[in-house]
Amino acid sequence: MPPAMGQPINVVEKPSSTPGLARFEINRSLTGMGHERYASVEDILDDRPVDELARRLFESGGVTQVHANGSVITVHLAEGWTGAQLLDVIRGLYIYYPPPSGNGEAAGPAASESPEEAPAEAAESESQE
Repeated sequence: MPPAMGQPINVVEKPSSTPGLARFEINRSLTGMGHERYASVEDILDDRPVDELARRLFESGGVTQVHANGSVITVHLAEGWTGAQLLDVIRGLYIYYPPPSGNGEAAGPAASESPEEAPAEAAESESQE
């Protein structure tokens, strides 16, 4: 398993006067000068970083709506959730090959093999044919 690659996003939760709303400021602009609104996961139609972040936030179960404007992300929290529970979801947007989860399986897309193992396995299978 290769070490985690990428760079974590710096994220700060800002106070909100509206109960059930969490606002985060990050050190990356996700939308440029535009706004993106997602009332549900069905509203995510593309694969841009802002779309992937919205997808991950919905998958966490902690949000019911997501709004992004530049480097500010506002979410409507699900019942019983706090913004602090979503910080790692946002931080990890640009982390690839994350470290293994507690059950011994990697939490990322490359869980089954490391890049070093793939060429050797391919060469072995070709030589057996």
